[in-house]
Amino acid sequence: MAKKSKSGRDLHGLLVLDKPLGLSSNHALQRVKRLLNAKKVGHTGTLDPLATGALVLCFGRATKMADHVTEADKTYHVVAKLGEQTETGDQEGQITNRQNVTQEHLDRLVSVVQGFVGKIEQLPPMYSALKKDGVPLYKLAREGKSVPRTPRFVQIHSIEINGVDGDRVGMKVTCTKGTYIRTLVEDIGAKLGCYAHVAELRRLSVGHFGERYPMIDIDALERYGNQPAYNVQRMLLPIETAFLDYPVYQMKNALILALEQGMALKYPPKVKCPHIRIYDTDQVLRGLGTRNSHNNIDFNRQISQVL
Repeated sequence: MAKKSKSGRDLHGLLVLDKPLGLSSNHALQRVKRLLNAKKVGHTGTLDPLATGALVLCFGRATKMADHVTEADKTYHVVAKLGEQTETGDQEGQITNRQNVTQEHLDRLVSVVQGFVGKIEQLPPMYSALKKDGVPLYKLAREGKSVPRTPRFVQIHSIEINGVDGDRVGMKVTCTKGTYIRTLVEDIGAKLGCYAHVAELRRLSVGHFGERYPMIDIDALERYGNQPAYNVQRMLLPIETAFLDYPVYQMKNALILALEQGMALKYPPKVKCPHIRIYDTDQVLRGLGTRNSHNNIDFNRQISQVL
């Protein structure tokens, strides 16, 4: 995921980019990399070119923490266009089916939408970055090909309808990683019986990024292009912001030593989060703990080398 360069500045930290309309995630990343003359940078989750909003970029050592950002829940604002199905599930594709939107469809909208809250099964779309034998599915789709895909379960935490204007429905969706908003909208349209596709999509947040830590647009970043490296570094968020949502768990130094030596210790039973920040009795962060399949702690002590 990380992009390496032989030249450039050694910058370390995170940045919440407000990805503009029309750029792929990788093109946006490469533009920021050039603007800041950064040596190493990666992103933490693809946004479609027609989507805007929060794209968390990791610089330098922060790329080692990218997975902890990727795992976070996402919140989106989406405008669904009822009455039309497209090849791609959004407004970029050709319309393949039409259906008049009636008042009966709109009267059922709230109940149908709320039926998708919870654990649901999704079939990944052909127009996605998933790969088949190393080839992205969207490339196969553009060639008119379709291949079998495995359904996956995702969790929709909430869907809030925040506006209905004729056949356009605005919604705020909070969900787990791996959720396809285009598929969600298409499935809502199918359940209503009138088709639907994504007309607009904006990612509002990735975990606490985009809310507690606001987004920066590319135009603002252009002002940093000729700044000294020290000033650019100060603009980036500290690496530890990647896991600040994890609960703090303090342990005696002897137990931390036992973890380092591979002893199996039980994960704290009252902690619901799958990760914890482990501190010693001197309030020093010693590493991250992850609940494994045996309900024990998998200890990552490389944090001190990253921060």
